[in-house]
Amino acid sequence: MLQVHELHFKYKNTAVLTDVGIELNKGEILSIVGPNGAGKTTLLKCIVRIFKPDAGRVLIDGIETGNMRRIDLAKCVGYVPQSSPSKFPIAVFDAVLMGRRPYVTWKPSKKDLQIVADLLKVMGLEEFALRDFDQLSGGQKQKVLLARAFAQDTDILLLDEPTSNLDLKHQLEVMEMISRMVKEKGAGAILAVHDLNLASRFSDTIVMLNAGKIFCKGRPRDVMTAENIRAVYGVEVTINQDNGTPYILPIRTVEQAEVISA
Repeated sequence: MLQVHELHFKYKNTAVLTDVGIELNKGEILSIVGPNGAGKTTLLKCIVRIFKPDAGRVLIDGIETGNMRRIDLAKCVGYVPQSSPSKFPIAVFDAVLMGRRPYVTWKPSKKDLQIVADLLKVMGLEEFALRDFDQLSGGQKQKVLLARAFAQDTDILLLDEPTSNLDLKHQLEVMEMISRMVKEKGAGAILAVHDLNLASRFSDTIVMLNAGKIFCKGRPRDVMTAENIRAVYGVEVTINQDNGTPYILPIRTVEQAEVISA
């Protein structure tokens, strides 16, 4: 479905990504984790061609994305950024309808309008359909942007912190919705995630980045170990197992542990 080969990206002569390679398969959720500045957001932006890599290749079904028209790429990949625009004077319904842009030639069809109406219902946004996007809370804005990405009806979703600004209940609802849509449609999703427990619970594969390089990747139980988290995050943790899924409990920073043991 999606392959990233030997990706390199620099910003003002500073290496941000170095030799990054990942593969996303149908029906799979792949989460990218790592501390701030590890390169998670940059990797997503390179995949969707917001940033141009200095080296490496990104392929969708064997076709290099650099050779694709923007509108064709938009039919393949839906992207939700980490933060919503501060000023977006448009009704919620119209904001979600923008996700249908790759398919609309002159005016939206009945199918386009129905897709938006269905998504607003599923996302619990019906009552806000005619409200200005600017008037929503941070969590509500995030759900609108997710609905817009779902409206694109792509096989690949790139979601940068999809649960940011959401309370516990809505975090679970959004992650369960992403998981359901991926599994039912046979799509694939790449998530940049800070919450290690959400990543463990909902991911098929986890890629742990550190300083722009892949530190490790694999199944949640193989990646989410106390040793890996200590090495990458500088934090000591306890790992409990919940039906085979790692649950991470932070204990103290490595610096605090060294002071205690001194």
